[in-house]
Amino acid sequence: MRRREFIALVGGAATWLLVALGQTIPKILRLGMVSQNPRTAPHTAAFERRLRELGYIEGQNIIVEFIDTQGQADRIAAAMQEVVRRGVDVVLAGGPEAALKSAIAATSTLPVVMVAIDYDPIGLGYVKSLARPGGQVTGLYFQQTELVGKRLQLIKETLPDAKAGTVFWDRFSADQWNATQKAAPALDLTLVGIDLGDQPYDYAKAIAQAPQRHRGCLLVMISPRFSRDRQLLAEFALTHRIPTMFALREHVEAGGLTSYGANISSVYVRAAEFVDQIAKGARPGDLPIEQPTKFELVISLKTAKTLV
Repeated sequence: MRRREFIALVGGAATWLLVALGQTIPKILRLGMVSQNPRTAPHTAAFERRLRELGYIEGQNIIVEFIDTQGQADRIAAAMQEVVRRGVDVVLAGGPEAALKSAIAATSTLPVVMVAIDYDPIGLGYVKSLARPGGQVTGLYFQQTELVGKRLQLIKETLPDAKAGTVFWDRFSADQWNATQKAAPALDLTLVGIDLGDQPYDYAKAIAQAPQRHRGCLLVMISPRFSRDRQLLAEFALTHRIPTMFALREHVEAGGLTSYGANISSVYVRAAEFVDQIAKGARPGDLPIEQPTKFELVISLKTAKTLV
């Protein structure tokens, strides 16, 4: 027997032995990710770190097809179609509703793990229920509109003399702004909302649109673009000496004053575990959808001292 044939025979025998012992032959998982933030973003890094902890090593047993849409909503649909075209096994749809909507439009069969921020996948008909979502979608979701009242309350506690403030919002966070407007009167706060409009956002121009008496504090809604600009926003607020309230701790770590909300990195860690379950054979429709139950208040003492 020639050496080449012998090697082929040995390889075939090893495969047969794995099957006989009831072990699955290692398969490379192809994961499709479309994000409005770069791959270096803290929540994405946490997601991939958890995958590594679960045994997924890129280039060995997982290939990640990642597309960054630069925070632009009109690029999400094409990006989803592209990752599906690349032959992925699972799709991660994180962020605004456009991500999940585009994933379902791109494929009606592939499992989709969502991280739904500020939209209700049940009310919009993407899943049947939290306990039994059915179909191809599972994952996590939380509505920022439920937290805006608490953020306003924290502003009043931090700045007891505050009577007016400014809110930055955009097309991704319009529902949050609407909820904030409704919650403000009960706390004796008068707010002016500034729609940031076209990208790139000009924060100096935006704050100039607010009356002077509203510039005593700034509340920034959660949005992919605001997340990308967290360092820029922090520097802007410090330059103008404006106390800030954000939804995510990453903004405070970048130099913002305060934040209140779920830990988005922890949410994405859990999303990685959903991907792992699906890769091991679980059906997305059978995996209950989860919501964050822990929320954190983060304050930067360094920024607070700078603003004094």
